[in-house]
Amino acid sequence: MSARNTRTTIGIAFVLALSLPATASALTAEVARACEAAVAKAFPPRQVGNPAAGSAKGSAKDQREYFNKCVTNNGKVDDVPPDSKSSK
Repeated sequence: MSARNTRTTIGIAFVLALSLPATASALTAEVARACEAAVAKAFPPRQVGNPAAGSAKGSAKDQREYFNKCVTNNGKVDDVPPDSKSSK
């Protein structure tokens, strides 16, 4: 009987754990759009056939970090692009 009680208790605990609301807030579409626009402004994409369009500044890692910083600030980032900041 104790094995049955144990399984029942584990089952109830599992169901209760699944029914609890998530504590982390989800990324909203508005924040994602704002951050994607900020990344495109800070790191303009290149255009095929137009060497003056876009830039080679920043790696994919830099862009990801900039996007994540934007998301943590709810879509608000510094107006200064990450490349123009002085490096220490």
